[in-house]
Amino acid sequence: MNIKIYADGAVLSDMLDAYNAGFVSGFTTNPSLMKKAGITDYIGFAKDVLERIPDLPISFEVFADDFETMEKEARKIHSLGDNVYVKIPIQNTKGESSIPLIKKLSADGISLNVTAILTVPQVEQTVHAFAPGTRNIVSVFAGRIADTGRDPLPYIRRCVSLCDLRPEADLLWASSRELINVFQAEELGVDIITCTPAIISKLKTNIGKPLEEVSLDTVTTFNKDIKALGFSIL
Repeated sequence: MNIKIYADGAVLSDMLDAYNAGFVSGFTTNPSLMKKAGITDYIGFAKDVLERIPDLPISFEVFADDFETMEKEARKIHSLGDNVYVKIPIQNTKGESSIPLIKKLSADGISLNVTAILTVPQVEQTVHAFAPGTRNIVSVFAGRIADTGRDPLPYIRRCVSLCDLRPEADLLWASSRELINVFQAEELGVDIITCTPAIISKLKTNIGKPLEEVSLDTVTTFNKDIKALGFSIL
């Protein structure tokens, strides 16, 4: 496969397992994943990760909601390592566009991962904000598009064509929900897809598995749970 697999999460042990297995090409984190993982020291966590994973791209997100503070945070995160991508949301909670800040940071050579993108116009604005010669990621939340009842594939197809026009922009399929998303993204020509530890595990073990075997595994799982419940129907 040509698509790069990035591990999505903030549990250091999971990140190191993926790294040591040589299975992934990069990592992404976000505030919600850090909250779920119980991270209490953001910079301490980031430095620990970068010390142990010094040679693959890792995205860390700003926390601020105002652009002045967001810029300060972005510059501090950028200073942590050469393999760091700074995640900037496409807008703040007021609906104000981050494009001016993206242009400013990109002009200074900061590698960005523009996140929380769900529309084609947002992608178009983003790719034109990158300075020539920079390295950047455009994260389109395909899974969240699907959560609205829309088919994400036409959106992603258009985003691929836009990012292909700019060598500074790698398109990332974010919020993947299931293993098939990897193959969908690959077929469309997406550069990167983020995967949870559960999907990465399935990539290692489930590809091409006979469906008869999957059926037997399913029944066996049901049977184990039945025994654990201790219920009796008769």
